[in-house]
Amino acid sequence: MSYSVGQVAGFAGVTVRTLHHYDEIGLLVPSERTHAGHRRYGDADLDRLQQILFYRELGFPLDEVAALLDDPDADPRAHLRRQHELLTARIEKLRKMAAAVEHAMEARKMGINLTPEERFEVFGDKDPEQYAEEAEQRWGGTEAYAESQRRAARYTKDDWKRMQAEVTAWGERYGALMAAGEPPTGEAAMDLAEEHRLHICTWFYECPYEMHRGLAEMYVADERFKAFYESMRPGLAEHLKEAIVANAARHSS
Repeated sequence: MSYSVGQVAGFAGVTVRTLHHYDEIGLLVPSERTHAGHRRYGDADLDRLQQILFYRELGFPLDEVAALLDDPDADPRAHLRRQHELLTARIEKLRKMAAAVEHAMEARKMGINLTPEERFEVFGDKDPEQYAEEAEQRWGGTEAYAESQRRAARYTKDDWKRMQAEVTAWGERYGALMAAGEPPTGEAAMDLAEEHRLHICTWFYECPYEMHRGLAEMYVADERFKAFYESMRPGLAEHLKEAIVANAARHSS
């Protein structure tokens, strides 16, 4: 069975122009042509197109794709193994990027558009722009980052002071909870973890439970964020992480 160039373009999600180009450069020459000269693609052609698109997705230029596919010593299974390895590496890279996006969005909580004097008046000796430039350079294209920026741009100095007062009051209540010996899996700790999540949602960006769990891991893994929470009370970062995990589980059950 063979297929027209339009059908193949529809199957593969590419343009007819792309298929014409692949034919012109010898990367994917259709195995048949009609009497009128129209391209017809067979199953083997579709297999090759799939390989081409895999490698293109992984960032290979067309000349390298051609060299790989036309290597007489390679077999289809070798290509699949190679692509599986590359895709697995890509998935791991994207996972790390997603974690870094969460990291950058949380860091943006500390970023405000005030003068240096106002900045330190509100936050003391904690520089709120410490991570903002890096966050903008690396993750400025994400919707969550954009939402955080949109909200932050509207806040006044009084808004930032009110937000900081909320954080301080929350930290005092969490410290008192720990002093009373409340476990992180208890209702009181989970309630404060939920309050923490809602604070992020209210002031910066939507923070679903899965994202909140990711932030919790960051609070203990990243020394900068750990120090922020440990300054409220020693051990608070780890306690909060466990409370966030427990709270997320509570709401998913």
